[in-house]
Amino acid sequence: MQHSREGKVGVLGCPMYHGQTKPGTKEGPAALRDAGLLEMLKDQGLDVKDFGDVNIPCLEEVPLSDLSVKNPKNIATDVHKVLDSGRACLVLGGDHSLAIGSIYGHSLAELDQVVVWVDAHADINTPLTSTSGNIHGMPLSFLVHELQPYTCKLPGFESIKPCISAKDIVYIGLRSVDPGERYIIEKFGIQSFSISEVDKLGIKEVVEKAINYLDPEGKRPIHLSFDVDALDPSLIPCTGTPVLGGLSFREGNYICEELAATGRLSCVDIVEVNPTLGNERDKEITVNAALQIITRCFGNRRQGIYPKDYIFPCPTHLDCGRID
Repeated sequence: MQHSREGKVGVLGCPMYHGQTKPGTKEGPAALRDAGLLEMLKDQGLDVKDFGDVNIPCLEEVPLSDLSVKNPKNIATDVHKVLDSGRACLVLGGDHSLAIGSIYGHSLAELDQVVVWVDAHADINTPLTSTSGNIHGMPLSFLVHELQPYTCKLPGFESIKPCISAKDIVYIGLRSVDPGERYIIEKFGIQSFSISEVDKLGIKEVVEKAINYLDPEGKRPIHLSFDVDALDPSLIPCTGTPVLGGLSFREGNYICEELAATGRLSCVDIVEVNPTLGNERDKEITVNAALQIITRCFGNRRQGIYPKDYIFPCPTHLDCGRID
Protein backbone atom coordinates (compact mmCIF):
# COMPACT_ATOMS: atom_id res chain seq x y z
CA MET A 1 0.00 0.00 0.00
CA GLN A 2 1.42 3.38 -1.03
CA HIS A 3 1.06 6.31 1.35
CA SER A 4 1.96 9.98 1.47
CA ARG A 5 4.43 9.89 4.37
CA GLU A 6 5.47 13.54 4.30
CA GLY A 7 5.83 14.97 7.79
CA LYS A 8 4.93 11.70 9.55
CA VAL A 9 7.57 9.52 11.22
CA GLY A 10 7.28 6.26 13.15
CA VAL A 11 10.22 5.46 15.43
CA LEU A 12 11.05 1.81 16.03
CA GLY A 13 13.79 0.70 18.42
CA CYS A 14 15.70 -2.42 17.47
CA PRO A 15 18.10 -3.33 20.32
CA MET A 16 19.80 -5.97 18.20
CA TYR A 17 23.17 -7.29 19.33
CA HIS A 18 23.32 -10.91 18.23
CA GLY A 19 24.85 -10.11 14.82
CA GLN A 20 28.28 -9.35 16.28
CA THR A 21 30.32 -9.79 19.46
CA LYS A 22 29.84 -6.48 21.34
CA PRO A 23 26.47 -6.55 23.15
CA GLY A 24 26.42 -2.80 23.88
CA THR A 25 24.66 -2.13 20.58
CA LYS A 26 21.42 -3.12 22.31
CA GLU A 27 21.73 0.14 24.29
CA GLY A 28 21.73 2.27 21.12
CA PRO A 29 17.97 2.93 20.86
CA ALA A 30 17.68 3.97 24.51
CA ALA A 31 20.72 6.26 24.27
CA LEU A 32 19.24 8.07 21.26
CA ARG A 33 15.80 8.43 22.83
CA ASP A 34 17.24 9.57 26.17
CA ALA A 35 19.23 12.27 24.38
CA GLY A 36 15.99 13.85 23.14
CA LEU A 37 15.52 12.35 19.66
CA LEU A 38 11.73 12.39 19.69
CA GLU A 39 11.60 15.99 20.90
CA MET A 40 14.10 17.07 18.24
CA LEU A 41 11.95 15.55 15.50
CA LYS A 42 8.79 17.10 16.89
CA ASP A 43 10.51 20.49 17.04
CA GLN A 44 10.98 20.20 13.28
CA GLY A 45 7.20 20.19 12.97
CA LEU A 46 6.97 16.45 12.35
CA ASP A 47 4.14 14.19 13.45
CA VAL A 48 6.11 11.61 15.46
CA LYS A 49 4.87 8.34 16.93
CA ASP A 50 7.11 6.03 18.98
CA PHE A 51 6.25 2.41 18.22
CA GLY A 52 8.48 1.13 21.04
CA ASP A 53 11.07 -1.62 20.56
CA VAL A 54 11.06 -4.78 18.49
CA ASN A 55 10.90 -7.86 20.67
CA ILE A 56 14.51 -9.11 20.59
CA PRO A 57 14.93 -12.34 22.60
CA CYS A 58 17.80 -12.46 25.08
CA LEU A 59 20.50 -15.08 24.63
CA GLU A 60 19.35 -16.71 27.84
CA GLU A 61 15.75 -17.00 26.60
CA VAL A 62 16.26 -18.57 23.16
CA PRO A 63 18.69 -21.18 21.82
CA LEU A 64 21.48 -19.49 19.84
CA SER A 65 20.48 -21.42 16.72
CA ASP A 66 17.05 -19.76 16.80
CA LEU A 67 18.14 -16.14 17.30
CA SER A 68 18.91 -15.34 13.67
CA VAL A 69 15.58 -16.87 12.70
CA LYS A 70 13.27 -15.01 15.06
CA ASN A 71 14.79 -11.55 15.01
CA PRO A 72 14.52 -10.71 11.27
CA LYS A 73 10.91 -11.87 11.19
CA ASN A 74 9.99 -9.73 14.22
CA ILE A 75 11.76 -6.71 12.74
CA ALA A 76 10.13 -7.17 9.34
CA THR A 77 6.67 -7.41 10.88
CA ASP A 78 7.14 -4.23 12.92
CA VAL A 79 8.69 -2.21 10.07
CA HIS A 80 5.80 -3.24 7.82
CA LYS A 81 3.36 -2.12 10.52
CA VAL A 82 4.95 1.34 10.77
CA LEU A 83 5.04 1.85 7.01
CA ASP A 84 1.52 0.55 6.55
CA SER A 85 0.30 3.16 9.06
CA GLY A 86 1.30 5.85 6.57
CA ARG A 87 4.52 6.97 8.28
CA ALA A 88 8.14 6.90 7.27
CA CYS A 89 9.97 4.38 9.46
CA LEU A 90 13.05 5.25 11.52
CA VAL A 91 14.76 2.10 12.83
CA LEU A 92 17.17 2.70 15.72
CA GLY A 93 19.85 0.03 16.08
CA GLY A 94 21.22 -2.16 17.18
CA ASP A 95 23.77 -3.87 14.95
CA HIS A 96 23.50 -3.93 11.17
CA SER A 97 22.07 -7.44 10.98
CA LEU A 98 18.73 -5.75 11.69
CA ALA A 99 18.71 -4.66 8.01
CA ILE A 100 17.70 -8.20 7.03
CA GLY A 101 14.37 -7.54 8.72
CA SER A 102 14.04 -3.83 7.99
CA ILE A 103 14.62 -4.11 4.23
CA TYR A 104 12.42 -7.18 3.93
CA GLY A 105 9.71 -5.47 6.00
CA HIS A 106 9.99 -2.43 3.75
CA SER A 107 9.48 -4.66 0.72
CA LEU A 108 6.20 -5.93 2.20
CA ALA A 109 4.89 -2.35 2.14
CA GLU A 110 6.63 -1.04 -1.01
CA LEU A 111 7.76 -3.62 -3.55
CA ASP A 112 9.95 -1.32 -5.65
CA GLN A 113 12.28 0.10 -2.99
CA VAL A 114 15.91 0.96 -3.68
CA VAL A 115 18.66 0.82 -1.05
CA VAL A 116 21.38 3.36 -0.26
CA TRP A 117 23.91 1.62 2.00
CA VAL A 118 26.21 4.10 3.76
CA ASP A 119 28.91 2.16 5.56
CA ALA A 120 32.62 1.51 5.91
CA HIS A 121 31.82 -2.15 5.15
CA ALA A 122 29.90 -3.83 2.32
CA ASP A 123 28.04 -6.28 4.61
CA ILE A 124 27.35 -8.62 1.69
CA ASN A 125 29.41 -11.63 2.73
CA THR A 126 27.68 -14.98 2.44
CA PRO A 127 28.01 -17.46 5.30
CA LEU A 128 30.68 -19.16 3.15
CA THR A 129 32.77 -16.05 2.38
CA SER A 130 32.65 -14.55 5.86
CA THR A 131 35.82 -14.98 7.91
CA SER A 132 34.22 -13.82 11.18
CA GLY A 133 30.88 -15.60 11.00
CA ASN A 134 29.17 -12.43 12.28
CA ILE A 135 25.71 -11.91 10.77
CA HIS A 136 26.09 -8.10 10.79
CA GLY A 137 28.56 -8.55 7.94
CA MET A 138 26.11 -10.60 5.84
CA PRO A 139 22.64 -8.96 5.77
CA LEU A 140 22.54 -8.03 2.09
CA SER A 141 23.48 -11.55 0.98
CA PHE A 142 20.16 -12.85 2.33
CA LEU A 143 18.17 -10.17 0.47
CA VAL A 144 19.71 -9.97 -3.02
CA HIS A 145 18.04 -12.21 -5.62
CA GLU A 146 21.22 -12.89 -7.58
CA LEU A 147 23.07 -14.20 -4.51
CA GLN A 148 20.64 -16.91 -3.53
CA PRO A 149 22.45 -19.73 -5.42
CA TYR A 150 25.58 -18.85 -3.42
CA THR A 151 24.01 -18.41 0.02
CA CYS A 152 23.49 -21.22 2.52
CA LYS A 153 19.87 -21.79 3.47
CA LEU A 154 19.87 -21.33 7.22
CA PRO A 155 17.19 -23.28 9.12
CA GLY A 156 14.16 -21.11 9.83
CA PHE A 157 15.06 -18.36 7.37
CA GLU A 158 12.19 -19.42 5.13
CA SER A 159 10.14 -16.38 6.20
CA ILE A 160 12.77 -13.97 4.86
CA LYS A 161 12.70 -13.85 1.06
CA PRO A 162 15.11 -12.10 -1.29
CA CYS A 163 13.45 -8.82 -2.17
CA ILE A 164 15.99 -6.62 -4.00
CA SER A 165 18.22 -6.97 -7.03
CA ALA A 166 21.89 -6.08 -7.20
CA LYS A 167 21.00 -3.09 -9.40
CA ASP A 168 18.79 -1.72 -6.59
CA ILE A 169 21.76 -1.05 -4.27
CA VAL A 170 24.26 1.79 -4.08
CA TYR A 171 27.13 1.86 -1.60
CA ILE A 172 28.64 5.09 -0.29
CA GLY A 173 31.73 5.31 1.94
CA LEU A 174 33.23 1.81 1.64
CA ARG A 175 36.81 1.40 2.81
CA SER A 176 37.00 -2.08 4.39
CA VAL A 177 35.80 -4.70 1.91
CA ASP A 178 36.53 -8.43 2.17
CA PRO A 179 37.74 -10.35 -0.92
CA GLY A 180 34.46 -12.26 -1.29
CA GLU A 181 32.52 -9.00 -1.07
CA ARG A 182 34.70 -7.33 -3.70
CA TYR A 183 34.07 -10.31 -5.99
CA ILE A 184 30.31 -10.04 -5.43
CA ILE A 185 30.29 -6.28 -6.11
CA GLU A 186 32.15 -6.74 -9.40
CA LYS A 187 30.43 -9.95 -10.54
CA PHE A 188 26.93 -8.53 -10.12
CA GLY A 189 27.73 -4.95 -11.05
CA ILE A 190 26.67 -3.34 -7.77
CA GLN A 191 27.13 0.42 -7.90
CA SER A 192 29.76 1.34 -5.33
CA PHE A 193 31.18 4.71 -4.35
CA SER A 194 34.03 3.88 -2.00
CA ILE A 195 35.75 6.58 0.01
CA SER A 196 38.20 6.79 -2.93
CA GLU A 197 35.36 7.87 -5.25
CA VAL A 198 34.15 10.34 -2.63
CA ASP A 199 37.68 11.82 -2.57
CA LYS A 200 37.90 11.91 -6.37
CA LEU A 201 34.40 13.12 -7.30
CA GLY A 202 33.25 15.00 -4.22
CA ILE A 203 30.15 14.13 -2.21
CA LYS A 204 27.78 16.26 -4.35
CA GLU A 205 28.56 14.30 -7.52
CA VAL A 206 28.52 10.98 -5.67
CA VAL A 207 25.02 11.57 -4.27
CA GLU A 208 23.71 12.85 -7.61
CA LYS A 209 25.07 9.80 -9.40
CA ALA A 210 23.67 7.46 -6.74
CA ILE A 211 20.14 8.87 -6.93
CA ASN A 212 20.12 9.04 -10.73
CA TYR A 213 21.42 5.49 -11.01
CA LEU A 214 18.87 4.00 -8.63
CA ASP A 215 15.85 6.01 -9.65
CA PRO A 216 16.29 8.05 -12.83
CA GLU A 217 12.54 8.73 -13.08
CA GLY A 218 12.24 9.86 -9.45
CA LYS A 219 9.43 7.47 -8.54
CA ARG A 220 10.82 4.73 -6.30
CA PRO A 221 10.84 4.68 -2.47
CA ILE A 222 14.29 4.87 -0.88
CA HIS A 223 15.63 2.82 2.03
CA LEU A 224 18.67 4.37 3.69
CA SER A 225 20.73 2.01 5.82
CA PHE A 226 23.29 4.19 7.60
CA ASP A 227 26.00 2.54 9.67
CA VAL A 228 27.57 5.23 11.85
CA ASP A 229 31.01 3.72 11.20
CA ALA A 230 30.72 5.23 7.72
CA LEU A 231 31.83 8.43 9.46
CA ASP A 232 35.42 8.86 10.56
CA PRO A 233 36.13 7.31 14.01
CA SER A 234 37.05 10.75 15.36
CA LEU A 235 33.37 11.63 14.95
CA ILE A 236 31.90 8.30 16.11
CA PRO A 237 34.18 6.84 18.80
CA CYS A 238 31.48 4.53 20.21
CA THR A 239 31.05 1.99 17.44
CA GLY A 240 32.29 -1.57 17.26
CA THR A 241 34.17 -1.78 13.94
CA PRO A 242 35.74 1.65 13.28
CA VAL A 243 37.84 2.21 10.17
CA LEU A 244 40.13 5.21 9.77
CA GLY A 245 39.64 7.68 6.93
CA GLY A 246 35.87 7.86 6.90
CA LEU A 247 33.29 10.34 5.71
CA SER A 248 33.39 13.79 7.26
CA PHE A 249 30.45 15.02 9.30
CA ARG A 250 29.61 17.45 6.50
CA GLU A 251 29.58 14.64 3.93
CA GLY A 252 27.33 12.49 6.12
CA ASN A 253 24.94 15.38 6.60
CA TYR A 254 24.88 16.14 2.88
CA ILE A 255 23.97 12.57 1.95
CA CYS A 256 20.99 12.59 4.31
CA GLU A 257 19.82 16.08 3.35
CA GLU A 258 19.78 15.24 -0.34
CA LEU A 259 18.00 11.92 0.14
CA ALA A 260 15.38 13.67 2.30
CA ALA A 261 14.95 16.34 -0.39
CA THR A 262 13.77 13.69 -2.87
CA GLY A 263 10.58 13.27 -0.82
CA ARG A 264 10.88 9.51 -1.29
CA LEU A 265 12.90 8.48 1.78
CA SER A 266 10.55 5.91 3.30
CA CYS A 267 12.73 3.99 5.73
CA VAL A 268 15.96 4.84 7.58
CA ASP A 269 18.16 2.50 9.62
CA ILE A 270 20.67 4.08 12.00
CA VAL A 271 22.91 1.29 13.25
CA GLU A 272 26.01 0.32 15.26
CA VAL A 273 25.79 3.03 17.94
CA ASN A 274 27.37 1.32 20.96
CA PRO A 275 27.23 3.66 23.97
CA THR A 276 29.06 1.17 26.22
CA LEU A 277 32.34 1.70 24.36
CA GLY A 278 34.67 4.52 25.36
CA ASN A 279 34.07 7.09 28.09
CA GLU A 280 31.18 9.49 28.74
CA ARG A 281 32.64 12.12 26.42
CA ASP A 282 32.93 9.52 23.64
CA LYS A 283 29.32 8.53 24.19
CA GLU A 284 28.19 12.16 24.03
CA ILE A 285 30.09 12.79 20.79
CA THR A 286 28.71 9.63 19.18
CA VAL A 287 25.10 10.12 20.20
CA ASN A 288 25.07 13.79 19.20
CA ALA A 289 26.51 12.98 15.78
CA ALA A 290 23.91 10.23 15.26
CA LEU A 291 21.10 12.58 16.29
CA GLN A 292 22.22 15.16 13.75
CA ILE A 293 22.36 12.55 11.00
CA ILE A 294 18.84 11.40 11.87
CA THR A 295 17.34 14.88 11.84
CA ARG A 296 18.85 15.54 8.40
CA CYS A 297 17.01 12.49 7.09
CA PHE A 298 13.71 14.11 8.02
CA GLY A 299 14.13 17.61 6.69
CA ASN A 300 16.37 19.48 9.14
CA ARG A 301 18.64 21.27 6.67
CA ARG A 302 21.74 23.11 7.81
CA GLN A 303 20.65 26.41 6.28
CA GLY A 304 17.76 26.42 8.75
CA ILE A 305 14.08 25.45 8.66
CA TYR A 306 10.78 26.45 10.22
CA PRO A 307 7.70 24.29 10.86
CA LYS A 308 4.76 24.46 8.44
CA ASP A 309 2.56 25.93 11.17
CA TYR A 310 5.09 28.64 12.09
CA ILE A 311 3.47 32.03 12.71
CA PHE A 312 5.72 35.03 12.24
CA PRO A 313 5.45 37.29 15.31
CA CYS A 314 4.37 40.89 14.76
CA PRO A 315 3.13 43.86 16.81
CA THR A 316 -0.27 43.26 18.40
CA HIS A 317 -1.96 46.03 16.45
CA LEU A 318 -1.22 44.26 13.15
CA ASP A 319 -2.70 41.03 11.81
CA CYS A 320 0.33 39.50 10.15
CA GLY A 321 -0.76 35.86 10.26
CA ARG A 322 1.38 33.32 8.43
CA ILE A 323 3.90 34.25 5.79
CA ASP A 324 3.22 31.85 2.91
